[in-house]
Amino acid sequence: HVQLVESGGASVQAGGSLRLSCAASGYTYNRNCMAWFRQAPGKEREGVARIATGSGNTYYADSVKGRFTISQDNAKNTVYLQMNSLKPEDTAMYYCAAHNYCPRALGMPTWYQYWGLGTQVTVS
Repeated sequence: HVQLVESGGASVQAGGSLRLSCAASGYTYNRNCMAWFRQAPGKEREGVARIATGSGNTYYADSVKGRFTISQDNAKNTVYLQMNSLKPEDTAMYYCAAHNYCPRALGMPTWYQYWGLGTQVTVS
């Protein structure tokens, strides 16, 4: 079993930055792939970025490429999402997700086995 706990969400002005954290615990094999998703009110959950924790291979949604960076600290069992140049359209609940291996791209939400409860990001 894997537990994921997100933190770092906040309200910021457009152009600002935030760093989200996802602290993971549980069986390491089940979190070889870690991802960030987001869901705005009335919209479907969409993939933002994912990282293969073994190779460090990353993949980003086009909407965040060049602005967001996913990274990991294996010693802390934590995955980060550095978000720069934030836009109002980035406003959403951000979720951390895990699976035992990564899809070629981001994958659909149904791909991921484990989820955190989310952290709110509001950009105005």
